[in-house]
Amino acid sequence: MRLVAGLVRGKSVTRALSLLKFEANSGAERVEKLLLSALANWQQKNEDERIEDANLYIKEIFVDEGRQLKRLRPAPQGRGHRIRKRSNHVTLIIDSKVEAIGSRQGLKDAAAKQETAPAAAAAPAAEAAPKKTTRRSTKKADTQTAADATE
Repeated sequence: MRLVAGLVRGKSVTRALSLLKFEANSGAERVEKLLLSALANWQQKNEDERIEDANLYIKEIFVDEGRQLKRLRPAPQGRGHRIRKRSNHVTLIIDSKVEAIGSRQGLKDAAAKQETAPAAAAAPAAEAAPKKTTRRSTKKADTQTAADATE
């Protein structure tokens, strides 16, 4: 079940439904049924919106361990082997994705302007500040003073 959950995590709802429809894993049909139930719940809460226009995606999906049914199966020589029938709890959260207005290039240009604007504003302030003097190594001076002392 966790493999199927990882397959659809972060995908759009329509893409996830098409992936689950043709997935061979047995957990896929259960996750598909759960996703359809989540869509019905979303539609009930948002009656004025259409599912196609909402741009829904799977925000979060995770699988937790559920209850185990423990059974005994007959084994050779009068023994019994324990069979664990496992179950799980699947949590699915869908949300609508808000797309940015404009093209990708426009967004990159706007981001570049924001990065260069603070640097340009900081440049005049740097000119007004007094320049720092750099400290030089004292090794050369130490050797010269030592030479003067020996003379």
